[in-house]
Parts: sequence; structure tokens; C-alpha cells
Amino acid sequence: MSLVNLIQLADVPGASRVSRTLSSSLLIKPNSQILLSLSKPARDLRSSSYASSPNLSISCIKLFQARVSVGRAEAHVKRMEEKEEDEKPDDLSAQGEVFNKTLRLVECSMLASLAGLAYFLSNSLSIENYLGCFFSLPIVISSIRWGVAAGRKTMIATTMLLFTLSGPVKACTYLLMHGLVGLAMGSLWRLRVNWGLSLALCTLVRVFGVVGYVLLTSFLIRENILNLITINVHVSLSYVLTAIGVNIIPSMGAVYAIFGFLLLLNCGFFVLLLHILYTVLLAKLGMKACLALPSWLEKAI
Repeated sequence: MSLVNLIQLADVPGASRVSRTLSSSLLIKPNSQILLSLSKPARDLRSSSYASSPNLSISCIKLFQARVSVGRAEAHVKRMEEKEEDEKPDDLSAQGEVFNKTLRLVECSMLASLAGLAYFLSNSLSIENYLGCFFSLPIVISSIRWGVAAGRKTMIATTMLLFTLSGPVKACTYLLMHGLVGLAMGSLWRLRVNWGLSLALCTLVRVFGVVGYVLLTSFLIRENILNLITINVHVSLSYVLTAIGVNIIPSMGAVYAIFGFLLLLNCGFFVLLLHILYTVLLAKLGMKACLALPSWLEKAI
């Protein structure tokens, strides 16, 4: 209420009491609020003029300034946002995250089952030598499409499936001879590594798998197969040198070097064959853009 309106109250009977209250209320701080309340007229017959006028009372309420904590406010806003995100329904469209995760899970499961059943049937029908080049292909496809983690999960799922169907020996054989090579090749192609480095690394992985397979077989049959291989190589090399008229007995170091060179050569040609075969198949499946091909092979395709 303005000061002019307060002065006009002086004409009202009983305003003397209001004027005294106003004189004290003018000394109130600026942050205070003045409230005027009208009560019922006093029913005193001795003062009719006062009874006919309303009883004016003035009360002062101090306004306290609220102190807001910025840290608590930010925490509250963050909690509200998290609550809204939790209550937000999942996006089930074709571009949604839930759809992509479900599609990745289904594809990895199907590829793992395909690789496991193909390896199991080929061993049962004794046609492993004819289909051995295709056992790593599902892992390569899974790695290129969904990443290195998906390829690793596909390899583990295939190994566990073979462990259930054929036992630990067949599962370990698949893992050493085909699974590790497929994972290495798919991961390198996913990272778009050039063919030279990919061939070298995949060849080393293949060599490691072959040596592991030989050691595993030696442990199972209680016979040192590596020793037998080196002895046969030594005898064959001695016959060859004798046939050409060279009276030299090769040392075991030379035998090991020749054996390692032949193993690297064999694995290198096998990995090169897999690179060319898988490149042609993936290009026919429409995944050529995901491959880092050399110029001569890209022109040929």
C-alpha cells in the first residue's frame, strides 16, 4: 500500500491508532512486508463511532532471503534427468541401439552354430581336408561386421559348441587350427591393415596354432611328434646329400632351421589362399567396401 493511501486513512474514525502504528512501521527495513488485516467491528456500545469502523491491525513480516546451494541444485537436476532417461521407452526402430544389439547377438549365434556344425559334420564324414578353408570364415564375417569383440565371442561360442558335441580334443583342435587364424584375420581386416602386415601376422598365428596342435597331440598319444618329425627330416636330408655326392652329415641346428622354414612356407601359402578366397566371397556378399584390398586384387575383382 502506498503512502498516499495510508494518509487517507486518517479520516477514518479510530485512525489515531493506525497513525501510531504507521509511525513505527516507517522505520522497518526495506526487506519487510506490511500486511493490513481487517477484523470485525468491535461490539462496544459505549463507543459507537469506534464500533462502526473496522479494527485495523498492522503486522510486519520480515522477508528472509533464501540461500540456494548450487551444488545441491545441480545434483537435483542431474537426478531428475537420470530419472527421465530411465523412464524413457527404448527405441525399437531399425536404427535403435536395442535393435542393433539384438541383431549382433543373433548373427554371432548363427555364425557360431554354422561353424561348429560344419566342423562337426566334416569330421564325422572325414571330409575335413576338403572344407578346411571355410571353417574360419564365420569368425571373419562376424569381426568385420560387428567388431573384434563380436569375432572373439563367435570363436568362443563355436569352441564351446564343439566341446559339447565332440569333446575337448576337437574343440581345442578347432581353436588352434582355425579359430585363432579367423580371429586374427577378421580383426586385422576390421582395422583395415594392409595385406603385407596381415599376411605376416596371420602366418605367425597359424604357425603358433600348428605347433600347439602338435604338442597337444603328442601329449595325448604319449609320443614326441616333433622329435619324430626332426628325425625324419634329418634322414631325408642325409639321403638327398648322399645322392648328389655330398658327404656331409647335417647338424640338428640345420634340421631345425629347415623344418621351421618349411613350416613358415606352408602356413604362409595357406594364409594367402585364405586371404584371396575370403576376399572373393566377401566381395560377392556385398562387403567389398569393408576390405582394404591391394590394387592388383581390386582390379582383378
